[in-house]
Amino acid sequence: MIRSGIAALAAVLASGVALPALAADYIEPPVVEAAPPVEYVEPAPSYGGWYIRGDLGYSWNDFRGADYILYGAPGQTGRFDKGDLKGSFTLGGGVGYQVNDNFRVDLTGDYIFKSKFRGQTTGFCGNGLPCTSVDRSSYQAFLMLANAYVDLGTYHGFTPYVGAGIGGAHVKWGDLINDDDDGTFTHKGYKSWRFAYAAMAGVSYCLTDTTKLDLGYRFAHVEGGKMFGYSTNAGPGYDRGLNMHQVRGGLRYQFGGATGCSQPEPVAYEPPPVYKQ
Repeated sequence: MIRSGIAALAAVLASGVALPALAADYIEPPVVEAAPPVEYVEPAPSYGGWYIRGDLGYSWNDFRGADYILYGAPGQTGRFDKGDLKGSFTLGGGVGYQVNDNFRVDLTGDYIFKSKFRGQTTGFCGNGLPCTSVDRSSYQAFLMLANAYVDLGTYHGFTPYVGAGIGGAHVKWGDLINDDDDGTFTHKGYKSWRFAYAAMAGVSYCLTDTTKLDLGYRFAHVEGGKMFGYSTNAGPGYDRGLNMHQVRGGLRYQFGGATGCSQPEPVAYEPPPVYKQ
């Protein structure tokens, strides 16, 4: 009897130890949620970058006429029948500031190389008969402008833009050589600062993260001024201003801030972690 009681007690104790272990085998593991995929957040661009630029170009120069004083009769004036300025090369540079992704400003200076001038006037020579003169001179200028541009967005590295500028031009006329039936006469050429303005349009292309190739057209107008002085009953003369149609190409290098050329770095896909049961 005692033996059977001891055996029953041992069986109860053994079942007390085995049941918790068996229960532990059936407890479900805690649910662990997978980490969300890594997402790339592009940092906000930092604008405010200074840049420098250099440009080469060619200018088609339009002479808008000239008037001069004649002393054969009181108050009489003369006018060029025609005048032609040849084209010339340009060389320039400047410094600018990229305010934001759509707006920038710069200060530029461009030298317009010497352009030959040919003109014609009609009047009366010393014998009282009508005569025609042939006039020769040259023109060169330094154009200095403060400019503002609107960049119209960057598409596959290309950024079209429009702009306008205002400033001044230092115009230098060479001596005017006048040939007619009376002989050859020389009128001293003059130089002076004049008001000028410009409008431009073009496109830039990203060469690197900091360097852009810039190609564009610029129309510039220079106000009229004194062209040549007095000689033998004629002068001084005043031109009515000049128009310049310029095609320009150059480079812009930006020192800091966003240029619109940099692309975000690709982020490798990271699969969610797998947890063993």
